[in-house]
Amino acid sequence: MTDEVLLTKDGYNKIEAELEQLITIKRKDVAERIKEAISFGDISENSEYDSAKTEQAELEEKIAKLESTLRKATIIDEDGLSYDQVNIGTKVKLKDLEYDEIIDYSIVGSTEADPYEFKISNESPVGRNLIGKQKGDIVEIQVPDGTIKFEILEIY
Repeated sequence: MTDEVLLTKDGYNKIEAELEQLITIKRKDVAERIKEAISFGDISENSEYDSAKTEQAELEEKIAKLESTLRKATIIDEDGLSYDQVNIGTKVKLKDLEYDEIIDYSIVGSTEADPYEFKISNESPVGRNLIGKQKGDIVEIQVPDGTIKFEILEIY
């Protein structure tokens, strides 16, 4: 398995912005909390100090994870995408054949997946089964609740 992280340009920019915010703002806030807690005196029984140090450790872990993600990132060239088949970086309009509903999904790398924003991972059961399919294809996908059937209406 590769360490490569597939991201859209938008996804890369979001991670970069979050990292910048954590480093420039959040880090200073936590340092101030630690400094303030130390000013209360004995740190051996100081819950504010313990809480701030725990928050600092979690923050540094998150910063390291985001930095690692950006180092391993491969940005999907959305300008060079072909829209004749579903791939990472494309959007797809599907018709759920059981419920006669239209759904739009963006196919993204696992780091960017967010089902609430209709961004599905290329590694998810739905994403994996859509990759490589073309407009007009009927796709049957095994999901925990059974089998769903989609017709691909559009790839854009």
